[in-house]
Amino acid sequence: MTDIFENYLSSTGGLSAEEIRFSAQFFKPVSLKKGDFFIRENETCRYIGFIAIGAVKAYAIDTEGQENITCFKFEHEFATSFPEFVAQEKSRRNIRAIEDSVIYRINFADYQHLLSQVIAWNGVIKSVMEQEYIQKELYLLNYNNRSAVDKYRHVLANEPMLVRRITTQDLASYLGITQRSLTRAKGQIFKPDVL
Repeated sequence: MTDIFENYLSSTGGLSAEEIRFSAQFFKPVSLKKGDFFIRENETCRYIGFIAIGAVKAYAIDTEGQENITCFKFEHEFATSFPEFVAQEKSRRNIRAIEDSVIYRINFADYQHLLSQVIAWNGVIKSVMEQEYIQKELYLLNYNNRSAVDKYRHVLANEPMLVRRITTQDLASYLGITQRSLTRAKGQIFKPDVL
């Protein structure tokens, strides 16, 4: 299993084989069952995790007790609440497994040590942060102020993994629509042509 993480680090091109071996010792695997929390809202954000297997969702609970899902992370992606992790503050959102998952996590003290010992990690983290920013920008561009049908069409064309791997309820939350609106959108897109 460590091979998955080491192969990912190798693919970044920024770390030598020796730096990869040194780095891997700081990332400890944790197995999460579907529904388990990786990070809890209102608790200090203690870890960054690399998803080797599985998937997670990030969300906050609104005043009515509803989940507002802001993103999903899958294999070969990092998951954390970055601002709160870096500041060692309480997380403003939950990160929870939506499938049985294996995540390689590093705590803050080891993260700080790793950055001081392997300068190339700054480039890896910069790349992760850039990907995070791009995902958020694309989310805003593609899902704000659009109809339910347009949102679902975009998911089908550009993020089909979401349709295959997450529940209708979670997808509706992510798109900012009700399950009923999502069901109607599916019906409009897939209605059979009448002769």
